[in-house]
Amino acid sequence: MRWESRCLDQVADFCLGKMLDEKKNRGEAFPYLANINVRWGEFDLKDLRLMRFESDEMERYGLKLGDIVMCEGGEPGRCAIWREQLPGMMIQKALHRIRPHDCLDYRFLYYSFLQMGKIGRFSEFLTGATIKHLPRQNLAKLEIAVPPLSLQLRIADILSSYDDLIENNRRRMGLLEEAARLLYQEWFVRLRFPGHEHTHITNGVPEGWGKCRVGNLGAVITGKTPSTKNLDNYGGTIPFVKTPDMHGNIFVTATETSLTEKGANTQPRKFIPKNTLLISCIGTIGVVSLTSVKSQFNQQINAVIPLEESYLYYCFFAFKDLKESMEAIGGGATMGNVSKTKFEGLEILKPTATLFREFHEYCCPIFDQTRNLQHQNQKLRAARDLLLPRLMSGEMAV
Repeated sequence: MRWESRCLDQVADFCLGKMLDEKKNRGEAFPYLANINVRWGEFDLKDLRLMRFESDEMERYGLKLGDIVMCEGGEPGRCAIWREQLPGMMIQKALHRIRPHDCLDYRFLYYSFLQMGKIGRFSEFLTGATIKHLPRQNLAKLEIAVPPLSLQLRIADILSSYDDLIENNRRRMGLLEEAARLLYQEWFVRLRFPGHEHTHITNGVPEGWGKCRVGNLGAVITGKTPSTKNLDNYGGTIPFVKTPDMHGNIFVTATETSLTEKGANTQPRKFIPKNTLLISCIGTIGVVSLTSVKSQFNQQINAVIPLEESYLYYCFFAFKDLKESMEAIGGGATMGNVSKTKFEGLEILKPTATLFREFHEYCCPIFDQTRNLQHQNQKLRAARDLLLPRLMSGEMAV
């Protein structure tokens, strides 16, 4: 049976968020989502910023359970379901809030968008030559399949079972990272490391420690993009990391873009090995991840190959703590630009070799578990994505 199709504005209410204007905005400060906080199927809720909203704006720009939050720019169409992860959450103008009518299950609508994103369905509705946007008037014309609600629920239940497992693994990864981060803060921020009771501290530097530059801890390499005019450079098996691949991931286990051997060999000096630190330095700066395999990366990222294996996990957390310093020298949080020279020159504490080794040994099993969970999630997404087109087209009976 062929499903009925209707334009989005017939089956959902939607609006853009509020324009950020510190001089004009009035009211009480609330956290808000910006474009960078929205990933496919999830939200990055770290480092949220605040905006003032007046009481009569709360309904228009606030989020409720089941709302779909979609990017208007950046990667237009990218979206996730709001599940009341934090109270009082609002949205900025770069985002659409989509609230389906009773005829649509919000999960089914999200999976409709996910399938459209995978096949490039949004492209015909975008405007802009270089920076793409999905304006409200075009979004309204998007055709949505509307099968019977009971069928929507069965399809959404099947696909959600995969995403529920992915979310459970994501929570476990968050707890693992938090355990390592707490020890890092205890030893290297509060300076309550083993033996601290008998260690003299001068100007915040314990005896036997020192201060050094980022460039003293490893080889710093700035990424580069192979020619996009030569299609033979792309579509291979070599991961090509961009900042969106790093968001929310301790390890980069999958990338949106990959290179062929030919493409990667046009810039052989840009290869980086497994367990290289990646730090975003242009655009959204201060995102830190680790490579899981031999990779290449673009010019918005600086990579650090540690001089000693024991530096790896200490640097992972120490580089995260450099975010504010990077924003200060880079000219802002969202459109910053920290050059390789500036990044290499950032100052950092350097503990003793013994503490490096002890912290590394503590972190190794934690990060190994995290890597395994990320690989599990990669397989779960692949399995879900095999079912997605068949379920959303009605090809597979449920």
